[in-house]
Amino acid sequence: MTTHAPEDAYTADPFVPADADLAALREAAAGCRGCPLHRDATQTVFGAGDTAARVMLVGEQPGDQEDRQGRPFVGPAGKLLDRALAEAGIDPGEAYVTNAVKHFKFTRAEPRKRRIHKAPTLREMTACGPWLAAELALVEPELIVVLGATAGKALLGSSFRVTEVRGTVLEHEIHGRPERLVPTVHPSSVLRAEDREGAYRGLVSDLGVAARALA
Repeated sequence: MTTHAPEDAYTADPFVPADADLAALREAAAGCRGCPLHRDATQTVFGAGDTAARVMLVGEQPGDQEDRQGRPFVGPAGKLLDRALAEAGIDPGEAYVTNAVKHFKFTRAEPRKRRIHKAPTLREMTACGPWLAAELALVEPELIVVLGATAGKALLGSSFRVTEVRGTVLEHEIHGRPERLVPTVHPSSVLRAEDREGAYRGLVSDLGVAARALA
């Protein structure tokens, strides 16, 4: 008889405890083997912030710094996001931040070289979906800010295109809950942009839409 490792099933469902608070969810997520990404990552990077947060920010996945520190949005993109949120009128300290995928997916050109971010597959995003569903059910945000194409696909399906809907207020059922969402680019794309100032202003403008939706 062939036995399969839990990650071969590509679902976090068996690892998500029922009726848990955020602290218990975070603790359980540390042992998640719902997909193969846990094998290479340093640790699970769960969401962070206030359970009473009115706005939830959902990114793609942790990056190199997040993987090392175990907290979301602590690297350069996170610092840029905090600055853009404050400029748009949203207190970063009052937001809940998380990612569609909780483990860092990366590739290396050579052993011991820098780890290069690699986009998660739809299968990996779907596997991680139960954690995001549990976070949404606990935080019950008034608004979700979708950061980038991968987070958009995880929440709204594979046909999502951030360029088509960024800076608009969408209404969709997400994991069984009616939600309002404002999509925008991922802050890491601002850092990579040729016209960084223009890209940053665009991000602040989109977050301003979110701030007005919360007003």
